Amino acid sequence: MGSNADSKEIINAEVEAGDFSSGGEISSKLKDLLRKLGTSSKLIRKIAIITYELEMNIIIHSEGGSLAAEVNPGRIDIIARDEGPGIEDVDKAFKPGYSTASESVREMGFGAGMGLCNIKNYADNLEVESELGVGTTIRASIDLK
Repeated sequence: MGSNADSKEIINAEVEAGDFSSGGEISSKLKDLLRKLGTSSKLIRKIAIITYELEMNIIIHSEGGSLAAEVNPGRIDIIARDEGPGIEDVDKAFKPGYSTASESVREMGFGAGMGLCNIKNYADNLEVESELGVGTTIRASIDLK
């Protein structure tokens, strides 16, 4: 499901680890762009939730990474790549409430263990590749139907 000649990247931004003050900015920019492109509000909501959760996962759990959005024939792909610890148990990470967030992150109101669950609920297709000590790549696809 990689990029092809028909894909058009509409967002590509770096995400800094621990930068909670900027959390959600990429999601907001993408939402505004999709609105200008005439995307339905229902699709924009799904895409914004997925993008926000991916963005916050990079901020909370990694050493930094990037977030991109591509428009492909019939779908939008949101791709999050990060460097960091990787996900030790991907299946466990999808269980509601499971989190490896630090206590200080939880005290700020983040790291409740619902990020991947929310992404899975709103994505039409989801791929997770993670290598311990290297990082994680998540590709969430949303059908444009």
